[in-house]
Order: sequence, then C-alpha cells, then structure tokens
Amino acid sequence: MTRVVVSTRLARFVVVGVGAACLLFVMTFVLTSAGLPPFPGSVLAYAVAFAVAYTAQRGWTFGARHDHSHALPRYFALQAGCAVFSGIVSHVAVTRFGMSALAMSALTTVAASAASYILSLAWVFPDRG
Repeated sequence: MTRVVVSTRLARFVVVGVGAACLLFVMTFVLTSAGLPPFPGSVLAYAVAFAVAYTAQRGWTFGARHDHSHALPRYFALQAGCAVFSGIVSHVAVTRFGMSALAMSALTTVAASAASYILSLAWVFPDRG
C-alpha cells in the first residue's frame, strides 16, 4: 500500500471518528442534561453514533472493501463493548467523581473513542496486505 493511500485512509478515519465523537459528545450532553441518567443516556447516544460511524467508515474510509458479513458483526461487537464501556465511564465519572455533565461527556467521548479507534484498525477493518 502506498504512503498516500495510507495517509488518506487515516485522515478519513480521523474525520469520521471525530464526527462520531462530536455526535456522541453532543447527544450524551443533551440527553443527560434533559434528565436521562448517565448510563442509558450514554448508551443511547452511542447507538446513534454507531450507525453513522459504521456507514461512513466502511463506505468512505475503507472503500466498502470489507464485506458486511465480516465487518458488521465485528464492528457491532466492538461498539457494543464500547457502549457499555462509555456507560460505565460516565456513571463512575458522575457518581464517584462528581463530574458535571460537560466534563463527564468529554471524558466518556475520549475514552470510548480511543478504544474504538485502536480496535477498529486492528480487528474490524484490518489491512488485507
């Protein structure tokens, strides 16, 4: 794979990831500010961000080269784990550390995004080279 292709793919991955992270951040903040408890609010926000991110990552970032029968179950498993992880992080941030909704949303977004990024590259959409 050429350096340009790798750089382009990485840039696209980051754009989609940042967009999904922003969506997660905003939705987590809005839902918890509207009165939803942190755990279900974060999980619901993650579900929406999941649908948007999978569609964009598979189609745009990775050029639809990974078959749905292979990539979707892995992406789903990864993101289900990340959704639960985000719920735990947000719950602990609020109940143990007394974080505000804004701080909790930022921490949840960074933690879940980092886990998703690393495992997506290594397991869901691996290089086929």
